[in-house]
Amino acid sequence: MDLARVLRHLLFPGVLVRRAFPAAALSRIEAAIAASESRHRGQIRYAVEGALDLRPLIAGQTARERAIEVFSALHVWDTEENNGVLIYLLLADRDVEIVADRAIARHVGPAGWEAICRRMEEEFRAGRFTQGVVEGSRRWAITSRYTTPQRRSGATSCRMRRSSYETHPLKKLVIA
Repeated sequence: MDLARVLRHLLFPGVLVRRAFPAAALSRIEAAIAASESRHRGQIRYAVEGALDLRPLIAGQTARERAIEVFSALHVWDTEENNGVLIYLLLADRDVEIVADRAIARHVGPAGWEAICRRMEEEFRAGRFTQGVVEGSRRWAITSRYTTPQRRSGATSCRMRRSSYETHPLKKLVIA
């Protein structure tokens, strides 16, 4: 158990999540995601969490493990074409995780996801949190546009349930 990490999470002020991502920022992120989704077949969810609770910290849960848990809890995997993507931020760890469903993961590959994460982190280091998420969505659209073409007119898909700016009932997640 990393005591410094536990303390960082336990002392993380929850207000910093809303300060980094106020309502206007979440609106801009949601618009960027919608624009991105209009150019490819993938379906994106975004979630930011300030810090983990004590139990997962003591158990040693990583940001990646939490992102996979959130991916499941939000039913990002529940798409007709297995093309859901979760962009997850854990602010106390300063960590960006992208979890992709099978069909999308095959096309983009680890190097592609890593490049998107690094670009987002550059923006975050400069204090441009909204721009970081917008840039991640945009780069993902560019990467996936060639591998998962836009749906033909009239085609249907199973849209993920999207609840703008909700707080997840079990955890302190802000979701767009």
